[in-house]
Amino acid sequence: MLTAFARAFKTPDLRKKLLFTLGIIVVYRVGTHVPIPGVDYRNVQTCIDNAEANQGLFGLVNMFSGGALLQITIFALGIMPYITASIILQLLTVVIPRLEALKKEGQAGTAKITQYTRYLTVALAILQGTGLVATARSGALFSGCPVASQIVPDQSIFVTITMVITMTAGTAFVMWLGELITDRGIGNGMSILMFISIAATFPSALWAIKEQGDLAGGWIEFGAVIAVGLVMVGLVVFVEQAQRRIPVQYAKRMIGRRSYGGTSTYIPLKVNQAGVIPVIFASSLLYIPALIAQFAGGKSDWKIWIEQNLADPKAPSHLVLYFLLIVFFAFFYVAISFNPEEVADNMKKYGGFIPGIRAGRPTAEYLSYVLNRITWPGSLYLGLIALVPTMALVGFDANQNFPFGGTSILIIVGVGLETVKQIESQLQQRNYEGFLR
Repeated sequence: MLTAFARAFKTPDLRKKLLFTLGIIVVYRVGTHVPIPGVDYRNVQTCIDNAEANQGLFGLVNMFSGGALLQITIFALGIMPYITASIILQLLTVVIPRLEALKKEGQAGTAKITQYTRYLTVALAILQGTGLVATARSGALFSGCPVASQIVPDQSIFVTITMVITMTAGTAFVMWLGELITDRGIGNGMSILMFISIAATFPSALWAIKEQGDLAGGWIEFGAVIAVGLVMVGLVVFVEQAQRRIPVQYAKRMIGRRSYGGTSTYIPLKVNQAGVIPVIFASSLLYIPALIAQFAGGKSDWKIWIEQNLADPKAPSHLVLYFLLIVFFAFFYVAISFNPEEVADNMKKYGGFIPGIRAGRPTAEYLSYVLNRITWPGSLYLGLIALVPTMALVGFDANQNFPFGGTSILIIVGVGLETVKQIESQLQQRNYEGFLR
């Protein structure tokens, strides 16, 4: 593997791509530490050092921003608005015929949908930035911090608008950085930035576990977490690479005097076809009642019930509902992202068929049957992986940003595998051995 790294940096064009990607990553990480105007940075650091600060409602968004959200920097929103906009456009493609037609137009249609995604990202950044500023001004961003209400000393309209515009511009800049990596670097830009944001929180989270440990100065707990993380990475790699290959045979066609077709291929159906999207959907949906309860005043019965049963990650009702939502969204996302009828029609159009299955509707029904069968283990696997942070809360007394949590480990392994495969393919094009032997 070290030899493959050395060969990657010895290849001039590949070295330029790698160095360019590293340069963009440095710019992104610097931006996550630049505070926006109107924020008292000392009070923010005081609240972050508070033990309860990392256990707030915004843990998931803070993880995707690389810790920039709770520090209220220019990249506080990170790539979360872009992720949300991409998911919304992908869902609307199934509902709105115009977007579905654009998707079928190829590269031109994809460029148009990407433009819509950018506009929606800016709109969501304005909305989320306004919510973050309002939350910071009210002191609800850091529950239990004595100086939480003094984070924004000047609460005038001008300062508020300046803060929202700064965060929106930061989100647009992050989106541009991601597109630069995609065009001139290695891998998918947004995925790389997401990878870096999550990985940046690992050292501090691991060291916090060591500091909180009691056995041998915390080193036993530290080693146990590392061991659990390695086991989880191995499990995730195994499942993410697992796929059900549906064999497809193409009949021979005579065009003039030449024979075309007659080849054999397969349709790869991944066990985890939905990726990390169901976990994000389930987490976001569970945050809604907790968010309503947090901003509601008083101590009403419904607020107490939500705080005890839905907002508390250790509550049995929270665990069961979280698991069921992940399973539901796994089936839901697979249903809208993979269309068996469309695949069957395309196969029939080009003379393809599955051996033993008639073309047309029987092929679509067979693909639906296989897809439902393999989605069950994929959805259960996602649910079990997502519950790891809760087990960490009980076993290691860690915070909700447990470094080897379900969402973080799925994204890091998935992005890492795709990036390594891209470098691998470019090395093999130059007759070099790659990473995967």
